[in-house]
Amino acid sequence: MAKKEFLHKLGNEDDLSPEAGQEKYSAASAICWAPGRTIGNIAVSSEEVFGHFEGKAGADALLPCHIVPCGKFRNGAKRWYCKTHQIHWGTNADIAALPETGEVLCSNHAMQMSYVVDPLQVEFNDYEEIGVWCSLPPALSSRPIVKRPPKIHVHKRFTGKERKELDQDYDAIVCSYNQDAGLFANTDITLIQVTPPAAFEFVRSLESGAHTDCVTCKKCGYPHLDLGSFARHPHSKHFCGNCGNDSVISSGKIVSTPLKPLHDQFNNSNTYVTPDRALNLDEFEGKHFELWPTTPAVLWTANRPQEQGIHVHVFEGDGIRRIVDDTFGEVIYRRNKLNRKILWQNMTDNTIY
Repeated sequence: MAKKEFLHKLGNEDDLSPEAGQEKYSAASAICWAPGRTIGNIAVSSEEVFGHFEGKAGADALLPCHIVPCGKFRNGAKRWYCKTHQIHWGTNADIAALPETGEVLCSNHAMQMSYVVDPLQVEFNDYEEIGVWCSLPPALSSRPIVKRPPKIHVHKRFTGKERKELDQDYDAIVCSYNQDAGLFANTDITLIQVTPPAAFEFVRSLESGAHTDCVTCKKCGYPHLDLGSFARHPHSKHFCGNCGNDSVISSGKIVSTPLKPLHDQFNNSNTYVTPDRALNLDEFEGKHFELWPTTPAVLWTANRPQEQGIHVHVFEGDGIRRIVDDTFGEVIYRRNKLNRKILWQNMTDNTIY
């Protein structure tokens, strides 16, 4: 494999400051992801991300390859794996494409990544109630709906208090993790990244009732993350996004995600109640509204069930101040009772992924 050689020194790293307007941010505390994938694996610590970024968040990061040995191909030839772009390297075409410098680049090296520098870190305390959801576009609105990617929505309030201390969407977050919880086999895991692709597929599997679990790679000990089509069709043979091992076998057909053990460690994550509240939107003629079918929480630490129904926002004439912001068991619109399953399909259709 190609190696970098030290030629000469221009100065100390700490002494080199960027020019005005050219500030770059270190990747030491960043999360990166691309459609259908999360860099390295959803559960690695953020120090595994390489490179520098032009801003605090974006969708155009180009990250260098991180090539590691990964056994052999069936023909006996050596095989490598790019942990950054999650693809194997070593075919005849890969070798033929080697540049004159000898630098090894995988076939996905030009893929643009979304990123967040210094993401929100969620800590779990006995005196706080934390809710984390996958934020999606409205299923129905009185105005044209702009399709968008998923985001991560976080609620935080002190136990027993009505007012929320935090109620906001984020591009991605990290959750603190203590090895004493015993959720994962690899002792290097210190944070659990919650990215839009992982959160979206997880709540979709919960909603559909797909058999979801978390399988661990026997070679590197990292939990496995299924995304894309693999997250919608339970299967028993899985591919490790951390080390490239493609012989991770589960005992049965499952969708695997590290969010599952995180979700299950809180008592009421899988308990739901339908509220007995009803709303007739026809009574708010001329006012702007948006509504969503409720989604299962990625995690829910409160000591009470989640509400399952239809969440509605109705706005005052200025379109800013909400006069309705609640979840209802029944919603009437144009004299018809809305169907939650149809709304769910509308919402996912409005999601770019």
